[in-house]
Amino acid sequence: MASDWRDKKLYPLLGILLLSIFLYFNLGSNPITFPILWQSHMGFVSANSTHFIIVNPRAPLENQSTFYINGWNSYWLMQESVWAGPSRSRVSKMLKKGAEMGLTVCRTWAFNDGVGPNALQISPGVFNERVFRGLDYVIVEARKRGIRLILSLVNNLSNFGGKAQYVRWAQEAGHNVSSSTDSFFSHPMIKDYYKAYVKAILSRKNSLSGVKYADEPAIFAWELMNEPRCSSSSSAPILQAWLNEMAAFVKSLDQKHLVTVGLEGFYGLNTTKGLEVNPGEWAASLGSDFIQNSAIENIDFASIHAYPDSWLLNFTFCMI
Repeated sequence: MASDWRDKKLYPLLGILLLSIFLYFNLGSNPITFPILWQSHMGFVSANSTHFIIVNPRAPLENQSTFYINGWNSYWLMQESVWAGPSRSRVSKMLKKGAEMGLTVCRTWAFNDGVGPNALQISPGVFNERVFRGLDYVIVEARKRGIRLILSLVNNLSNFGGKAQYVRWAQEAGHNVSSSTDSFFSHPMIKDYYKAYVKAILSRKNSLSGVKYADEPAIFAWELMNEPRCSSSSSAPILQAWLNEMAAFVKSLDQKHLVTVGLEGFYGLNTTKGLEVNPGEWAASLGSDFIQNSAIENIDFASIHAYPDSWLLNFTFCMI
């Protein structure tokens, strides 16, 4: 009797346990996931004059629901979602907590360029599927919580690769590229690298939900770049031209989502009214112009990134 119990129940259970342990330790970097069979309905958000609306194709424009943004920034969500276990749990908890607080939008990175175990784009147009699945997870979890995402597509800084990595790729490929990272905005091959990346992101089919990113309502907007600066062209035409070109390119691939720049909010040299409110004279020489950059036809809304504790070092803040 005891022998039958061991043969029929105990040994199979031990076999399953050992198999589970084996899979955990050997496939931990590529966690086993199962397709999402059902997702809650979520409408796309559009801009209507001075406010946002949730698009209902069956209702007239005057009856569209207004959408109010109350959100936060967690740049690290994709990085934490690459690995199974506690890291993904942290992402889920963050999105759940945001929803419980009544927040509606979260801004996060959809890029990590270059070398490293968590790089999404290893070389131009070559992707790490494991990291892509991490981004898939972020999007599915956000939709589960009713959170919409602003996905930023590249960094101005060298953190997570940024425009400097694109310039290095072009140099390594033998192209005659200036050592200035501002070549990112003007060199034809580098612009093609960026466009190829954008196309790969927008056409990505989520491995969990089966929904293309371009068709995913949990994505609130595409952000062209995190805090773009082009200090080698302080009068702003190079960056302005790049933003025009890339915003139009995104819209040519995806008309369902909003597009924004990702500006810090500085006024440029050509904007005479407003220079006095910049955090310093240096801010006007970085090649960006909040007014011009935000007024581009295919840019749907403006944003600013404020760092008063860094910019206003000699300013005394009064706590009330």
